[in-house]
Amino acid sequence: MTPKLVIFDCDGVLVDTETVTNTVIADFLGQYGLTIPTNEIITLFSGGTMASVGVEATKRGARLPEGWLDGIYERVFDALRRGVAVIEGVENLIDHLTAQGIAIAIASNGPMQKMEITLRPSGLWKQFEGRIYSGHQHGLKPKPDMVFKIMADAEVAPAQTVMIDDMPTGCRAAQAAGVRCLGYVADGDPDRLLGTGAVNVKSMDTIVDLLELPG
Repeated sequence: MTPKLVIFDCDGVLVDTETVTNTVIADFLGQYGLTIPTNEIITLFSGGTMASVGVEATKRGARLPEGWLDGIYERVFDALRRGVAVIEGVENLIDHLTAQGIAIAIASNGPMQKMEITLRPSGLWKQFEGRIYSGHQHGLKPKPDMVFKIMADAEVAPAQTVMIDDMPTGCRAAQAAGVRCLGYVADGDPDRLLGTGAVNVKSMDTIVDLLELPG
């Protein structure tokens, strides 16, 4: 069934920020006593907030200084300003949705400042402007609060909504909100989404077909 609203996660679904961010996190934690390979960061920390990274890292032996959160965000933002790639096929998907009059929105656990940095260069910020939601203001995924807020603002029911996310936290938020979820798993272990109710997809072109959008 073609939806009336499609909600996108940001990192890893619209733009490839995770490679850059995970490298910064690994380097930062290494300076404070915790060595973690970059390829393990996505398994240990992805889908949460930077504060939750600190909690888990501390449990594992990191000795984070006072004010570390501001420091790591500064490093991440600086790295992201150098540019990030748009996920392959997502612009085509968005074009299909808008051509059919289907509403689009973003639900991200990342802060608004980070999304603006990563989305504005490609024009995606402008395309979604006014429909960009951060969990820092509306409740972090896996809680469904942000999803409910987006649907209420769009005046669309859960049965008319589809969410696209690449992390268990987002897929569980969709599940809790009664929303159909497509789990984008082009990279990493697809088993990370087991038990979330998401339908795994490996390309944005597949989503065009699943949503029954005209070619």
